[in-house]
Amino acid sequence: MKLKIIAAVFFWAALLMMSCNRDEISFEAPSQELRFSADTVFCDTVYHQVRSESYAVKVYNTEDRDIMIPNIELGRGASSLYRINVDGKSGYSFNNVPLRKKDSLYIFVEIAPTASSPEAIAEDRIFFTTPAGKQHVTLFSVVQDAEFFVETAGNPNILSGNITWNDGRAKIIYGDLTVAPGSTLNIEQGTKVYFFRNSGMKVAGGATVNINGDLDDEVIIRGDRNDPKYDTIPKNWNSMRFEPGSTVNMNYARVFGGIRGLDLREAAATIKNSIIHTFDEYGIYAVNSTVNAENLVMNNCQNADFGIFKGGNYNIIHSTLANYWQLTGTGSGLAMYAANEWINSSGQTETAPLSLNIGNSILYTKSANALQLKPVSGQTFNYQVRNSLLKYDVGAGFNFDTSPGIINSFKNTDPAFLNYYTEKMNLRVAADSYAKGKGSAGIAATVPLDIVKISRTSNPTLGAYQ
Repeated sequence: MKLKIIAAVFFWAALLMMSCNRDEISFEAPSQELRFSADTVFCDTVYHQVRSESYAVKVYNTEDRDIMIPNIELGRGASSLYRINVDGKSGYSFNNVPLRKKDSLYIFVEIAPTASSPEAIAEDRIFFTTPAGKQHVTLFSVVQDAEFFVETAGNPNILSGNITWNDGRAKIIYGDLTVAPGSTLNIEQGTKVYFFRNSGMKVAGGATVNINGDLDDEVIIRGDRNDPKYDTIPKNWNSMRFEPGSTVNMNYARVFGGIRGLDLREAAATIKNSIIHTFDEYGIYAVNSTVNAENLVMNNCQNADFGIFKGGNYNIIHSTLANYWQLTGTGSGLAMYAANEWINSSGQTETAPLSLNIGNSILYTKSANALQLKPVSGQTFNYQVRNSLLKYDVGAGFNFDTSPGIINSFKNTDPAFLNYYTEKMNLRVAADSYAKGKGSAGIAATVPLDIVKISRTSNPTLGAYQ
């Protein structure tokens, strides 16, 4: 018992000494300049009255003594579009901020702006005033005006009639946005369509979506976060789902970063000069649909770039379907999967005839097979792969060397993409690529310009890029 009492006395005495030592810490004025983790904080593109995520900058005390920073403040003060948090406190100006020797301090930054024009620059500075001088960290963001489409219990968020979206304001969608039966949504060049997490678009039967971009002025369809790191992350939104009897016409669009891109259910799609990448399941998920695609570029989808179920009719010409999925160890990572069958929401298997035509294209992946076919006994399964380059191995569902459906095509020769990683995705092929000059001139004549409007009528290169 005495030993316990003695131990307790020593414990409280030691704790009291530590407390006294803390109280005796002496903070002095800095004699050297502070060091920062970054001299500029680039916030993602933000929208009218929508708060950004938080960004952090670290402030380092490189001196061998504890210092007191006399003043930290936003340059524009209370009128700034930015807010900062210093040492757990929010505000615009902070005095006498302590920083222990060889230690660092986090400053968190966010912006919740108002937009006075379609797109503007929001810039401010965090100033640090010490006897060693006045230093700053620049804060920078692009602010876009936006139009919001919000689904609530009282607002089903339905577009009816003939609607046109242009690039005057970004379109921000919360929940599901539905295009009503018989309605037409025209999305003009340069328009940006952003979906919040768990949000998407539903296009009813008889409705049409026309996406009318142009080279260097594409329509952008993605999640709402514009920080570059989100360019290569899936699951930021759900999908654009087209119900039976609906239609999509897409030209010069970039669609990325969701669960599925185009979810076609007995729908019709014409896709030209478009890039679809980085989806948790499929870039295109087509159930008994009709798809005509040319100069289509796809990459980085967990199961397959292009998934075909329950048959349908598909013509894929001068397209590049690469798949170098590496975010998880799961998924097939195919360029294309095509099957006669489909399991519906009731668990029943449905089948239908399939017709698949691939010409002057590249289907290449890091997995063993790029193209997997799964015909169903008793159903028509017609396929023709002409003048195309495939990654192929056993288990593809066809025999590359003996199948009458494989015509003047090539297997297992690396197309030498310039950069297949999505961070700097460039699926052009190198000057010495095997794909150069291997295309059929007859097929090329049906799509005489590549995705960047270069003529391919002479010595056509396989894929979307000449």
